[in-house]
Amino acid sequence: MIYEALYILVGELNSYLASQGLQEDVVLDNIAFVENEPDSNQPMTDKVILTLLNLNEEVTMRNLPNNRVQNNKVAYRNNKINLNLYILFSSNKTGYDISLKYLSRVLEFFQGKSIFTQANTNFDHSDPILSAMGDFRYTLELYTPTFENLNYIWGTLGGKQLPCALYKMSLVVIDREATLAESPQIMENSGTIIVNNPI
Repeated sequence: MIYEALYILVGELNSYLASQGLQEDVVLDNIAFVENEPDSNQPMTDKVILTLLNLNEEVTMRNLPNNRVQNNKVAYRNNKINLNLYILFSSNKTGYDISLKYLSRVLEFFQGKSIFTQANTNFDHSDPILSAMGDFRYTLELYTPTFENLNYIWGTLGGKQLPCALYKMSLVVIDREATLAESPQIMENSGTIIVNNPI
């Protein structure tokens, strides 16, 4: 679901850029390899590159039950994994001024639309990549690292720093839907309730 979620974001961003009269230049790739691209094939040249930097589990939702009722039986499953993704948009356009222009459009897009759901997102449901997509809800918020952290990020990526914006994307749900056990659903309680009266 991580790839599918980011794939949808790329499509939405490219549609927005096209509506602003700009090239659809957002690609999903690893910015760490931008300087090592072979000369014959440079998918990150003159592009805005979306890169997954890190992820973590949303621990506040770790213990929510994942049981489902099917045919009067309760299906017990492992808890879903709710992830926050930290994604970096790097503007690798041919000129610095153009890079800033495209980065501004990325910021504008997410300022206008920060919540993505099955209902408000345009994507091709027949696309084989998205065939497993069910209901989803993602929120994006601008995440501002310190200068020290930003320097560390680009040092880890091993390249020169480009105009960029970092976003936190919540919540990407990982759920294999594997049933661990089943039991009959309890429809009524026929037991006796005993009330202790104080003396």
